[in-house]
Amino acid sequence: MGLFDGLLGHGSSVDPGDLAKRLDGVLIDGEQVSLAFRVIRDVFVFTDKRLILIDVQGITGSKVDYMSVPYRAITRFSVETAGTFDLDSELKIWVSGSADPVTKTLKKGTDVRGIQRALAAGVLR
Repeated sequence: MGLFDGLLGHGSSVDPGDLAKRLDGVLIDGEQVSLAFRVIRDVFVFTDKRLILIDVQGITGSKVDYMSVPYRAITRFSVETAGTFDLDSELKIWVSGSADPVTKTLKKGTDVRGIQRALAAGVLR
């Protein structure tokens, strides 16, 4: 997908090799990135051990929140796809020990099925 799609929030897959700098010091020894999706400035990273949600904040993007969720802690998840008049999809991930789900809004055109497959593959290990 092109730059225009990225600016509109359409999810695009990310080459795991391109994430090396961003994930320096985040990954543990031997942890491998399987798949990654970019939605505007945020990134969903699926490793062989966990899901890492990278939330770039602020105008300059200098503040970054890294949320790490081990697959074994994910109790369930849901993906609501965009409809004809609804432009956004919604991803909800329930984590054990927390009553409220982690919620992410995905713009229309995001590879929702790819994210759902990656989550299912990680949870069902």
